[in-house]
Amino acid sequence: MREIEELVRPNIKALKPYSSARDEFKGTATVFLDANENSYGSPLSTAYNRYPDPLQIDLKEKLSRIKGVPAGNMFIGNGSDEAIDILFRIFCEPRVDNVIICPPTYGMYEVSANINDVEVRKINLTANYQLNGEAILQAADSNTKMLFICSPNNPTGNAINAAEVEALVQHFDGIVVIDEAYINYSKQPSFINLLTKYPNVVILQTFSKAWGMAALRVGMAFAGDIIIKYFNKVKPPYNVNLSSQQQAIEALDNIEWVNTQIKETVSERQRLVDALRELTIVNKIYPSDANFILVKVVDAKAIYDYLAQRGIVVRDRSRVELCEGCLRITIGTPEENDIVIQTLAKY
Repeated sequence: MREIEELVRPNIKALKPYSSARDEFKGTATVFLDANENSYGSPLSTAYNRYPDPLQIDLKEKLSRIKGVPAGNMFIGNGSDEAIDILFRIFCEPRVDNVIICPPTYGMYEVSANINDVEVRKINLTANYQLNGEAILQAADSNTKMLFICSPNNPTGNAINAAEVEALVQHFDGIVVIDEAYINYSKQPSFINLLTKYPNVVILQTFSKAWGMAALRVGMAFAGDIIIKYFNKVKPPYNVNLSSQQQAIEALDNIEWVNTQIKETVSERQRLVDALRELTIVNKIYPSDANFILVKVVDAKAIYDYLAQRGIVVRDRSRVELCEGCLRITIGTPEENDIVIQTLAKY
């Protein structure tokens, strides 16, 4: 494959990044008069008047011990969506380059491409929601910069075959972005081990799902040195706020609590599947490695409206290609799942 530097946009290579006050001074001090902050503090907290660590070093070092990835091979973003957008800005020349996505999949890949004026080439998943590797490689040309793979996939819920993913990593002449937002709910191991073998891999993870911190917007990207260098070059100087950094660090001290919630979610996922299989309105439930299930029903729009009228909101995916007639249902608490089961039983 091409060298990573060959894939980077020329203007990004030449970019002189913004140098913040916190980047320029490294050390200890008692008087900070370098960043035009309000020296009198904030009505909320004495800590909030100062800019946060632009590189989130404490959070990365703590994550490093958990993930087994060096802190220098991490990017922390304002949700995974920021990492996705920055990847487009690093690698894709507007109106010149293209990327490949595999529908049905997470919608932000295409949205970010459209925002950045980058062509999207779509190679649908197969009927059993797996990659069509041959078609993906045939669709790529010299201007194809990235391939996005979501595993476990959203909205289908299934894990993507590991051998097929690695085969594409080996043969795809560009960056392979593997989005693992739901990996904590899957029996399949993370693809994070590919980082030591292939320089063209970027792994995305998040605190939004299993860690239950969607409101704080903390996403992670793991990649080789060169790609991380460009992430840090392109990102806004203070992209993750102090509160989010502190809360993420604190959450990492509560892994046992998180693991307990994951186990309960997986158990509830199976209980919900078993109960819905007994209903005549359910035609099919697709295998899931995520914290949601994709359910094919007799009339998706009518059942969606029926649930909404009773205060239950699910996601209507019936207009998504290969998900016709389907609703996506997040796994709730046992009490919430009981309400869903009982309400659908009365339809």
